[in-house]
Amino acid sequence: MADHSSSGTHPSEDQKKAIYEGLSDDQKKKQTYTEWVKDAYNNQYENWMPWIEDKYLAWFGTDNKASYATKGTLDKTKITGISQVDKLQDGVNNLVGDQVGKDGLLAPVGNMASKEGINRAERGGKDEQGSYLGPASSSPDSVIHNAKGAGEGLAGGAQSVGGAVSDGAKGAGSYVGGLFGGKKE
Repeated sequence: MADHSSSGTHPSEDQKKAIYEGLSDDQKKKQTYTEWVKDAYNNQYENWMPWIEDKYLAWFGTDNKASYATKGTLDKTKITGISQVDKLQDGVNNLVGDQVGKDGLLAPVGNMASKEGINRAERGGKDEQGSYLGPASSSPDSVIHNAKGAGEGLAGGAQSVGGAVSDGAKGAGSYVGGLFGGKKE
């Protein structure tokens, strides 16, 4: 398939058909024109969406995908319903998420987790060039397993931190409630 990404233009329907007609008979037997166009679209989507998401996060905030995912996971841990405690928990969640963000202490870890973990998971284990392990790649399974493990490890760590924060918030909430005559747990 011809690469039209460098010119910045999209091939017209006639150009797509001409490219398809230029394929060998064996390739045409494997796929109809519609299947071929669908595969080409999916390939472009797989290549460009992780990049678009990274650019959006870079332009409009201080998050990378790792910090964004960490904050999202921790936001699901609110349990008290007390606005002051929830606000405290939001601050801790942002503090933890920001550490793997653009200017955080763990920014290199967050960037690596975003690029090699989350982006590879979105691309089915492939890197930006469509390879599993680069030019010397012979075993894609280990990279897929490692990329999924990195994403799961990051989410698990975020849940662990979120659990500790919510446990502390529960304690603070019951203590504050007890001061004002509420039920102490």
